[in-house]
Amino acid sequence: MTVRNRILILLSAVVALAAVAVASILHASARADRRDQTQPGGPRVTSGTVTLTTPGRMVFRNMAWGPHRDELTTVPASDPSGPRIASGVKCLRFYAASGTGVCLQAVHGTVSDTYRAVVLDAHLHVKSRYDVPGIPSRARVSPTGHFAAWTAFVGGDSYAGTNFSTRAAIVDVRTGKLIPSLEAFRIVKDGHTYRAADVNFWGVTFASDDRTFYATLATKGRTYLVRGDLRARTVTTLHTNVECPSLSPDGTRIAFKKRVPGLSKDAPWRLYVLDLRTMRETPLAVPRSVDDQAVWRNNGTIVYALPGDYGADLYTVPADGTGKPRRISTAAVSPAYVG
Repeated sequence: MTVRNRILILLSAVVALAAVAVASILHASARADRRDQTQPGGPRVTSGTVTLTTPGRMVFRNMAWGPHRDELTTVPASDPSGPRIASGVKCLRFYAASGTGVCLQAVHGTVSDTYRAVVLDAHLHVKSRYDVPGIPSRARVSPTGHFAAWTAFVGGDSYAGTNFSTRAAIVDVRTGKLIPSLEAFRIVKDGHTYRAADVNFWGVTFASDDRTFYATLATKGRTYLVRGDLRARTVTTLHTNVECPSLSPDGTRIAFKKRVPGLSKDAPWRLYVLDLRTMRETPLAVPRSVDDQAVWRNNGTIVYALPGDYGADLYTVPADGTGKPRRISTAAVSPAYVG
């Protein structure tokens, strides 16, 4: 092959790659533009007033394409697929309880995005802001509304593998005192103080006593349910193979996702409920892998998200292992039952 032919082949390859790149950019731009346009058949969304104390409401992140995409939106809890009222406040992750909300947001910069946690009052006014050192992942508020927690990926971006690092923070919203990382707490494992360089925490969930919380601890390739004590600044391991715990309203059970051997490495989880008194596990009637921190609608019902056409859809399933899943809302994620 002559030098001239080699140069022509190289130039052709460069042109082809450039064309692919331009096409990809144009496709992404067109898709972004479509996200701002309401899609036929989607939920009806209108601007209005959203509060965190109106009885019988569900507040969530709206993912339906249109001008209100990513905004906190509300519907009657009894009609989760009904018309939506949008607040204008955008969140990546959200949760609320007792008139306090926590909203994890992206701050778009000229070079890259940064992230923050915003504590909201009952009318969605900002009470305080905190820098989040990575991609937001989980958010929770204590039943009293006195504490908020969030988790972010600070290395890697998926729970499915093992090559990731997370940071879990807790703030007292009354005083603004921030615990930037649960890694500062003393770990008690098998009755002894435990230390390891690879410790990760995520998925905080609170009890109603303003002292106790639960979370996931990962170390040495295993995950544990831990019970935390905010006053003693300790976490104690309780049970293995527990991720993204969610405490029931009566404080007796934990809903969680569990890695099940034999499933795909990209979708390894099933939903379970753990009885905290007996440590007995109950598999829920959900045949798909669930990568979410489930929410308790009440003491008998679990709500969780699965991938959908516009990002995610919400499903419900009985907490006792009976029944079958039921989709309750499309293009929705991060639900909280308020009021």
